[in-house]
Amino acid sequence: MADTSKTFALIGAGPMGLAAAKLLSENDIPFQGFELHSDVGGLWDIEAPRSTMYQSAHLISSKRMTEFADFPMGEEVAEYPSHRELRQYFRDFARNFDLYRRYMFGTEVMSCTPLGGDGEGWQLRWRNADGEGEGTFAGVMIANGTLSEPNMPDFPGQFDGELIHASAYKDPRQFDGKRVLVVGAGNSGCDIAVDAIHHGQSCDLSMRRGYHFVPKYVFGKPADTLGGMIKLPMSIKRKIDGMILKWFVGNPQKYGFPNPDHRLYESHPIVNSLVLYHAGHGDLRIRPDIARIDGHSVEFTDGSRSEYDMILAATGYKLHYPFIDQSLLNWQGSAPHLFLNAMHPERDDLFVLGMIEASGLGWQGRHEQAEMVVRYIKGLRAGTRAAKALHHEKAGGYARATGGVKYLDLPRMAYYVDKATYRGTVGKWIDALKGAEG
Repeated sequence: MADTSKTFALIGAGPMGLAAAKLLSENDIPFQGFELHSDVGGLWDIEAPRSTMYQSAHLISSKRMTEFADFPMGEEVAEYPSHRELRQYFRDFARNFDLYRRYMFGTEVMSCTPLGGDGEGWQLRWRNADGEGEGTFAGVMIANGTLSEPNMPDFPGQFDGELIHASAYKDPRQFDGKRVLVVGAGNSGCDIAVDAIHHGQSCDLSMRRGYHFVPKYVFGKPADTLGGMIKLPMSIKRKIDGMILKWFVGNPQKYGFPNPDHRLYESHPIVNSLVLYHAGHGDLRIRPDIARIDGHSVEFTDGSRSEYDMILAATGYKLHYPFIDQSLLNWQGSAPHLFLNAMHPERDDLFVLGMIEASGLGWQGRHEQAEMVVRYIKGLRAGTRAAKALHHEKAGGYARATGGVKYLDLPRMAYYVDKATYRGTVGKWIDALKGAEG
């Protein structure tokens, strides 16, 4: 490999990695990409080694609210695209911006080790079909995603049937003839439960807490395309959106769903109309949390009991950066504590991209995160005043950009932000950094 001492290492070729690769290329910042899979797309390529896709998976946000602004999806793409359409979208994106040649595919990064303090370089080790390799880089950008490491709970007791995590679910035929219990009612859990209804002998859904449900369509349009033109305070937005949800969703509690223990937007909503439809038709039973498992029998916290052949844990994922020591990422609690979820408070040669969730953020919001980081690096190398100001602010202490929303104290919410607050702050820094370039 050529001299890489002035080059950034970019880990990952999913949506976030591709956005960063495009921006690094456009701003003439040397980089080398690394991707475990043989192609781009990250988890959206069901054939990727760590993909958590399943055959029926679709976006839960509409294509126009999710796509990159400078690379819109074609008119032929569905409003809520399947993983197959999205895999093609990212391949087209990579070809359009000439990104394939910037990556080493089929390559697993094994370790990232700083050679000293900030700016003294990093040593990377990797392996691929050619064996093991290593190199020295100016810095590291981590964009390997947030949804690949299963969060598997310890269930009380012993289950004698088939126990899998949602990450191991690919095809609805896995449910054929089985009595299925899905544990966890996030968006994936509800999607998978609908599959199990059609292919299994029966399906129950165990929920620890209630959620707010959002339909995919309101007044014939994707729900996430409405209401975005007028910026409202969160207190008013909650009232208006809550009223709309009552009109279009009704009261999920009459189907057995528990009451939410949080206000709208304090956790991710469930964007799924079919699960309510099937619960209303008696195809799906809603059960409380599991109290104990004995053989094929599951006892729930309300004292009820049922027999199952399969338990599928749709219990989410953990942040996982196995190639770097947690202490280097300023890890606090369940996630790294970084300025605007991306920038280390003390180092200007280490960034985490894509460790961010927000209702309606889309890939464009993540693209903006990458643009802020790339323009910051460019500004540091040019010694601009704006880059120095950003360096000072991120080193001086900061809070997550929640906009005052009190998110549930859960690991999966540890990197949630308020979209308007986050994009507004990131946008101001981009404008300042771009202005300094002129």
